[in-house]
Amino acid sequence: MPELPEVETTRRGISPHIVNNQTTAVIIRQPRLRWPISANLATDLTGQYIRAVNRRGKYLLLETDLGSAIIHLGMSGSLRIVDDTEPVGKHDHVDFVFSSGCILRFNDPRRFGSILWTRESTQDHRLLKSLGPEPLTDDFNGEHLYQKSRSRSQSIKAFIMDSHTVVGVGNIYANEALFKAGIHPKRQAGRIALARYRKLSQCIKQVLADAIEQGGTTLRDFVGSDGKPGYFKQQLNVYGRAEMPCTICQQPLSLIKQANRATVFCRQCQR
Repeated sequence: MPELPEVETTRRGISPHIVNNQTTAVIIRQPRLRWPISANLATDLTGQYIRAVNRRGKYLLLETDLGSAIIHLGMSGSLRIVDDTEPVGKHDHVDFVFSSGCILRFNDPRRFGSILWTRESTQDHRLLKSLGPEPLTDDFNGEHLYQKSRSRSQSIKAFIMDSHTVVGVGNIYANEALFKAGIHPKRQAGRIALARYRKLSQCIKQVLADAIEQGGTTLRDFVGSDGKPGYFKQQLNVYGRAEMPCTICQQPLSLIKQANRATVFCRQCQR
């Protein structure tokens, strides 16, 4: 599934092509995604100028004067910039056509993504209004994690993957951040001290920023807006490396399941 770095990579890739560009058509070939595509998307968005491409968590927001398209890439979705000579593929479900001649094409083989349209403020939208802070902003820090975690008995990994705690820390990056912070993934969130949360918040920021710099992580489906894979996979310390040597102590890394998700960690270095 595309996580925050992959979505941010997509945002940065498509923005220069569509911001201050006018939509001339919205072609919907398959309206049945995770939720049905908003019925008034094509009529409302056609003729509008894209004023900004923003991101909230894993959602991309195409902002116009009239409203906003809210796009989620789901498990296997991607957005690419193509021209009108590019053949339409089997899973190319939606085209946003622009006056410049470029097309923003939404592809989603599994159809778990979504494209919704709203005229209300996006911060009040039901999918966005209860989300936690963005991890790469000053609103996210060790003090925030410490205060939110008090009396929490859930595991620290589940806690930081909860979008009400902080947005965008998916499975890959939770594994990596906890390894960098030296925290065992099963430790109870409410039993971690402030000093350790300060370190963890910095590790989350570092891991996500490094992944964005490398264009995200390609494990199966993800490609950026230019159709190229992300390269952060080459820098992973634990995820996908079960039984391989720890990069610090050389002991074999352990694999467990938490909420049906793979957790890889070092029993020696993470306490």
